[in-house]
Amino acid sequence: MKPLQVILIVIAVAAVALGLRFAPGFLEKNEATALGGPFTMTATTGTGTTGKTVTQETYKGKYMLIYFGYTYCPDVCPTGLTTLSQALNSLPAAKADKIQPLFVTVDPARDTLEQMTAYVAAFHPRLVGLVGTADQTAAIAKAYRVYYAKEKGKENDTEGYLVDHSAITYLMGPDGRFLSYFGHDTTPEEMAKKLAAAL
Repeated sequence: MKPLQVILIVIAVAAVALGLRFAPGFLEKNEATALGGPFTMTATTGTGTTGKTVTQETYKGKYMLIYFGYTYCPDVCPTGLTTLSQALNSLPAAKADKIQPLFVTVDPARDTLEQMTAYVAAFHPRLVGLVGTADQTAAIAKAYRVYYAKEKGKENDTEGYLVDHSAITYLMGPDGRFLSYFGHDTTPEEMAKKLAAAL
């Protein structure tokens, strides 16, 4: 076999492997026990309850609907949180009350408690914003396999920058285990239907 043929076969096999790795449903089937875990963050709500230290144990017994983003996000985060809010609002109160929606910032340098408080108030009334130090943010992002990074070329900028990040909403069970996820293109109706079936 010619060297070029060998290289092409290797590339083809790698492409197939990557396609399976990131195919819809693969995370649910093969990584359910690996996603999530211990975290320590500081919580705030739109009603002004701020400064409480929370961990994964704080929400034990509740379903957690977790979205990672940041308050300066121009479009992706507002869209994701609006979808989340509308989905929760369309559920019967008895089911919606079992879910704790969480918004975790991936921009700890700018997202203060005050900034986060004002931001979450614009969405669902029970949405809790979680902020942390750079290390705490890195730890929870690693636990949930969330990618985030300052835009290229502005790594040293302290104000005028965007943050590239995963745009996935995670559903965790009352025992803290991963149940499902929702992509950015999920509609409120689709999310509500899936949530109702999971509860």
